[in-house]
Amino acid sequence: MVDLKKHLEDLRKKFGDSAEFFDPRFRRVAEKIFKGGTRAAPYSGISTFAGLPYKEVNFAAPDFGDLQVAAVGIPMDLGVSNRPGSRFGPRAVRSIERIGPYNHVLDCAPAYDLRAADIGDIPFGSRYRLEQCHQNIEAAIGKIVEAGVIPLSVGGDHSITHPILKAVGAKAPVGLIHIDAHCDTGGPFDQTKFHHGGPMRNAVLDGVLDPTRTIQIGIRGPSEYLWEFSYESGMTVIHAEEINGMGIPAIIEKARQIVGDGPTYLSFDVDSLDPAFAPGTGTPEIGGLTSREALELLRGLKGLNFVGGDVVEVAPQYDSTTNTAQAGAQVLFEILSLLVFSPAVTKG
Repeated sequence: MVDLKKHLEDLRKKFGDSAEFFDPRFRRVAEKIFKGGTRAAPYSGISTFAGLPYKEVNFAAPDFGDLQVAAVGIPMDLGVSNRPGSRFGPRAVRSIERIGPYNHVLDCAPAYDLRAADIGDIPFGSRYRLEQCHQNIEAAIGKIVEAGVIPLSVGGDHSITHPILKAVGAKAPVGLIHIDAHCDTGGPFDQTKFHHGGPMRNAVLDGVLDPTRTIQIGIRGPSEYLWEFSYESGMTVIHAEEINGMGIPAIIEKARQIVGDGPTYLSFDVDSLDPAFAPGTGTPEIGGLTSREALELLRGLKGLNFVGGDVVEVAPQYDSTTNTAQAGAQVLFEILSLLVFSPAVTKG
């Protein structure tokens, strides 16, 4: 039986006036974050993705220094089919405080374990021309990739993933873990194939995405008839209605089998979450993932060979609670955490 009085005395002696971290696991993290007995206030300074340091980059003549990961905003939503507004997503996600710095499940502090920075937004030549914006995205992400840096992007609508994949998969097609309410493998309509309902189809046909190493998770809603390309091309589709029966661990294992050890991209559309958790998006679909399920799924992907990732479709004006931006920021942090363990990240 524990002697409570002695136990309290021992605790007071050890912890009463001490700011020391005794557990080696916690001390390892605290020594990175606490400086002079304190840590930076989450509400102070310039708002950046997940509290990363800001590094200004001139994309006309970019210098990424020794960065391993570059977080970049892509405020463009010219490809939406329903509600616009995700052009405000990067700013909303940056404004969320209290994200990280420690990931207790993956046991890392990515802003300290990686040489990572928020490098601002991709510059667009025109706010009105979708295809030109895609060219700007491909060119800018291409420069990041050519420098040996991993791009972590925040949109913007999901059409941005097509030009990103064109840059990331320029030398060889990549695999994809795609978490979304929609497969986004639809064909042309309204006289264009460049919209947020078709980026994965476009990427496959451009030879930059391997459909046999692609898994799409959380699919639901009335647009199933648009997704025949997913099945014809060999993608693996897991509908939201299957998630309870399969369970998240089985889905994680399936995803790991599908993408294997090869280079893999991770794309997270915030509408994969049920609108109870993320109403601020352009095409909400009820019956989606809970935020807890999404975090469990993402964390189960630790160790995969990720070469980039994105969070898209945060449209903050449809969410008075800011929950959608909160979810988007947390997912961004989880992807950043996964990059700590990715073989693709240049070490040293």
